[in-house]
Amino acid sequence: MIENFQKSLNLVLDHEKGFSDYPFDAGGMTNLGVTKKTWEAWLKRPVDEAEMRSLTPEKVAPLYKIKYWDACKCDQLPLGIDYAVFDFAVNAGVSRASKTMQATLGTAADGIVGPATIGVATNADPDEFLEKFSKLKEQFYRSLQLFDVWGKGWLRRVSEVKQTAEGMIA
Repeated sequence: MIENFQKSLNLVLDHEKGFSDYPFDAGGMTNLGVTKKTWEAWLKRPVDEAEMRSLTPEKVAPLYKIKYWDACKCDQLPLGIDYAVFDFAVNAGVSRASKTMQATLGTAADGIVGPATIGVATNADPDEFLEKFSKLKEQFYRSLQLFDVWGKGWLRRVSEVKQTAEGMIA
């Protein structure tokens, strides 16, 4: 739902935190969940560390809206489901989030959120959706090589997002 974007963005940014540049993180230099590569693609020019460090929620909001929220058609998803899908898109990619949502709903998992996916999502039991979606997210994270490094945080995020999304539904 469109009115849930700003709240969802604030929640995502709370999880993503600030600047990081861990040598073993495939994302590399990141601030507010935005990788240097993503920010450069968004701006269509190279950026340096100083510019990455200067990112603010206001600067990254349009990127998040267009590249993640809109890409997953979150404006058309039920309250709570929109946030859960958006958060996973930010953390694991739009295609994976879309396919996971479709697998949860029992629709063709092609990664393209269209009228069929939206229709099924609109009629889905939101609590059942969040339960299954969260389990699929957890399975995905457990399958990753870096689970031993980041797994505890990923699973905490799955749990927190599920709980928050359930609160949105209620």
